[in-house]
This record gives sequence, C-alpha cells and structure tokens, in this order.
Amino acid sequence: MTNESKPRVYLVGTGGSISFVGRTRTDYTNYSYDGKHLTIDELLGRVPEALEFADVRTEQFLNLGSTDVTPDHWLGLAKRINQIFRDDPDAAGVAVTHGTATLEETAYFLNLTVKDSRPVVVTGAMRPPTGLGTDSDVNLIDSIRVAAAPQSVGRGVLTILNNQIQAAREVTKTNSYRLETFQAADFGFLGYADSDEQVVFYRRTDRAHTVDSEFDVEGIDQLPRIDIAPAYAGADGLVIRALAATGVDGLVAAGLGSGSSPPPFMAGLKEVSDAGLPVVIATGTGSGRVMQTRRFTEDGYIVADNLMPKKARILLMLALTKTKDKAEIQRMMLAY
Repeated sequence: MTNESKPRVYLVGTGGSISFVGRTRTDYTNYSYDGKHLTIDELLGRVPEALEFADVRTEQFLNLGSTDVTPDHWLGLAKRINQIFRDDPDAAGVAVTHGTATLEETAYFLNLTVKDSRPVVVTGAMRPPTGLGTDSDVNLIDSIRVAAAPQSVGRGVLTILNNQIQAAREVTKTNSYRLETFQAADFGFLGYADSDEQVVFYRRTDRAHTVDSEFDVEGIDQLPRIDIAPAYAGADGLVIRALAATGVDGLVAAGLGSGSSPPPFMAGLKEVSDAGLPVVIATGTGSGRVMQTRRFTEDGYIVADNLMPKKARILLMLALTKTKDKAEIQRMMLAY
C-alpha cells in the first residue's frame, strides 16, 4: 500500500513516560530522574509496523514529563491541532503522546476546544520504552490505528492505553503503576484497538464536544485561574478563603459524598460565593453525580454533575472565557 492510499495521521509528541529513558531495563520508578527523552521520531522508529496503518507525519510539540504540563500548554496544543486540521483537509486524524499523570486533563481540554470531527487520540505509557514489558510501543501503534480509523470520526477526543478506547470526558487514571490504570468508573470504555488489527466501538458518549462545543481558544492567550479545594473530615474554610484572597477567578470544591462537606468548609464556600466568586461543587468520590439540591441552589453554587473535580476545573476555566453568569455556567456544566 502506497502512502497516497493510506490515511494520513499526524503524530504529535509531548513527552511523558512513553518517551523517558531509564538507566536500566528494570527501572520502572526512577526513569524520569535524568530527564532524558526519546524524540517522537525515535519513538516511531521503534515501531515501523505503525507505518502499515497510516502515512504518519511527526512533530515534537513538547518533550516534558506530564507533571510539567500547564494550561498554557493546553492552549498551544489545541491551537496547533486546529491548525493541522485547517491546513490539511485530507488528514485522517491526530495522535498525541502524553505523560499519564495529567493525560486525562489534556484530553478533556482538547475534547472541548478542538473544532473538528476528525479523531484526536491521546496515549501514554505506564512503563518507559527502555523497560522490560513496556507498553509504550503497543500504545503508540494503537493511537495511530485509532486516529486513522474512519469509525473514530465524530466521537470526540479519545484515549487509548492497554488496547482500550476511552472517552476523554469519562476516563481517569485509577492506579499509580498498573497498565490497566485508565478507567471510566460508571460507564466503561468505548471499544478496543484489538489483536486482530481491528478498531471496534460498542458505544459513544452523549455529551457535547469538539465541533458542537461553544468554546473557541483561537483568540485566548491565558486561561482564568481556577483552583480546587478538597474536603475531608475536619476541613474548614482556611484554604478556601486563602485561595479567594489570592485573586483566583473561580473555585472547585472536591466535596464529600454527594458534594456536601463539613459545616466550616461549606461556610467558607458560602462566604466566597456570596462575594461573587464562581464556586462549583464536585464530588471527590471518583464517580457519581452532584445534583442541584435545594441547599446548593439557594446558596448559589454551580454543580458539576458527574464531572470529576479536575475536569470541572477545566470546564469552569473555559466557561469563564465566555461568561460570569452562574446560570449560564451551570448550563455548561450539564451540557459538557
């Protein structure tokens, strides 16, 4: 098959464990110590089989551990992917390599800001390419396969690790070291990049994304500052008031259970909310909804539905680029 007859996939490298170079083949914990990375071209060179599935065009956007990734990087990456799709109408999709620590956050940001129905697929690895039993090679091939597959179109931004295709909105990292760490607690994965070289889907998500999103980052150079205040037994309003005093643009409360938290913590939230700060109540449990209860509504809070705190933070950032109206932000929380 010639390159002209293969789907064209852009492979964008940002770094992470999938690119780190460890000192030994059994280094699964200290490989980031020296800060050495393979380039995206070197990663692709390890798996020439990937070229059987697509005409792959590589570029190195970043080469960082994902704990170094910031919202400014999200903005730049979203703009770059949008530019790729504008400049190349024949591109089948984009695959992005990324560190796993913040992979779900980058993927969800792209899910809300990429303005094309063609697939964007984010992958990473739990073991570096220099380690025995690395998952980096398979995950890289799978990301290209899924980005090249016509059945991936219109499903929003996807992640692929451990052969499982997940929705960016739903997926989260659930384990610090295991290969099967990326899960969607309530709903499960969307499909497989499977052993017979087929990309197979069984369901799709229903929340708005990509071309149906109202968010446009092309004219944005900096996102609003949003922080997360975690609740726990005995938590009071100290952190909440301190964050508000620093001038944050909004706050996400990672509440207990269905969102309620110790009375002093809730008093702090009420104080800053009454002063005009947008406050979103999410749950720190890892799954389930926060609902528009009578108390939350009367106290002027926005609820995150079933978005996890980190993703509610991202949505609030983008919402505040368009409005400060709490009713409008609440609509967005329930739409995306």
